[in-house]
Amino acid sequence: MKNNDDSFFAEPVDPKQEARFLALEVVCRLFIWMAEGESLEERGVRATVALYCVRPDLINEATLEEIGNMAGRSKQAVHQLADSFRETMGMVS
Repeated sequence: MKNNDDSFFAEPVDPKQEARFLALEVVCRLFIWMAEGESLEERGVRATVALYCVRPDLINEATLEEIGNMAGRSKQAVHQLADSFRETMGMVS
């Protein structure tokens, strides 16, 4: 039987370090998705849509239609952003 001296198998995984790595990956994906907005206003809409998808309580349970009205965008445009966010973050079922 051959022993595998690869460091992947030799070093135990630190759960805290792994959790930080995963959290950083999520935050980076979120920031990249928000930064894809071409203007500061578009980035703000994207941030609001992300909150709608993850923590709607932080935006007073605003609907996508309400978000669109406040941002001067159609309901469909805001729904497309929500779908894009969910797909980017792997939340699509």
